[in-house]
Amino acid sequence: MLGSPHREIGREERETEGEMKVWRAGVFLGILVIVFVASDAQLVENFYGLRCQTLEATVRQVVIMKLNQTFVTVPSTLRLFFHDCFVTGCDASVMISSPNRDAEKDASDNLSLAGDGFDTIVKAKAAVEALCPNVVSCADIMAIAARDVVVLAGGPMFNVELGRRDNLQSKASLVAGNLPDPTFDVNQLNAIFQKNGLNQTDMIALSGAHTVGFSHCSRFANRIYNFSSTSRVDPTLNPTYVQQLMQSCPQNVDPTIAINMDPITPRIFDNVYYQNLINGKGLFTSDEVLFTDARTSGVVRDFAANPLDFSSAFAAAMIKLGRVGVKTGSQGQVRKDCTVFNS
Repeated sequence: MLGSPHREIGREERETEGEMKVWRAGVFLGILVIVFVASDAQLVENFYGLRCQTLEATVRQVVIMKLNQTFVTVPSTLRLFFHDCFVTGCDASVMISSPNRDAEKDASDNLSLAGDGFDTIVKAKAAVEALCPNVVSCADIMAIAARDVVVLAGGPMFNVELGRRDNLQSKASLVAGNLPDPTFDVNQLNAIFQKNGLNQTDMIALSGAHTVGFSHCSRFANRIYNFSSTSRVDPTLNPTYVQQLMQSCPQNVDPTIAINMDPITPRIFDNVYYQNLINGKGLFTSDEVLFTDARTSGVVRDFAANPLDFSSAFAAAMIKLGRVGVKTGSQGQVRKDCTVFNS
């Protein structure tokens, strides 16, 4: 009788000890996973450290040089970064040139990307390679340049997280369906941004990049010439703005003609884009719906009235955008030339 309880206690102790071993092993494995993820997937602001101390200054110098040549450098570089991140992540895959014309940049949705954006990254990479060969990825250079064009145009300053690797593939077939369309409504916009880990406020803030953007007439011609069976012109458009658009983009206009998306301050990165939406001067349907939809109109009004709110939200959204689908650690490569894979 006295021995029975002792035998039971011993069994419980053995079970408890076994459970503790399993628990410790689980904790240890969990720590290994955390360390692995942190070391292999996390971007950090000072990723290159002493390996390329002049990285950001070198990129900024190239961006300034390009901006002095043409203001198109600003919207084209910013749009290039966005198009890259939304297709297979921020990995510079949009930079690749293919002799077969089947890379991302050859997809129909990317044919309107201006050459000055590509040229900015190519020149920045060459300047960085001269100082820090085989160290900095094209993807990181794109992220830095995108921030710099915003700041140089009067937008918010923010620190860029680094540590991206360049993708080992670039396929035109991967582009369709992964970029917002000018005809999107709020549901469609939210869906495509959420797929990339960005919320509705991020979407509204990043749309503010259109304050320095431009568009070819064909991208919005339906809104002023053939909107619907009951209305030739989109009724949400400001009538005076419609007349301006018709003068700049008559029917059968040269397809190379492009106009500013912000007719008020097109060369300043400010919050006037949102004021334009309130006044019926959003160029795309996907712009104007941000004001006409009750779910998003409150944020539009806030950004229109409070430039600091917009600047803060835009900076935060750009940092989140820069994390989309990144390749890090042993993934991908550091290309010597942004337009070709390393051989």
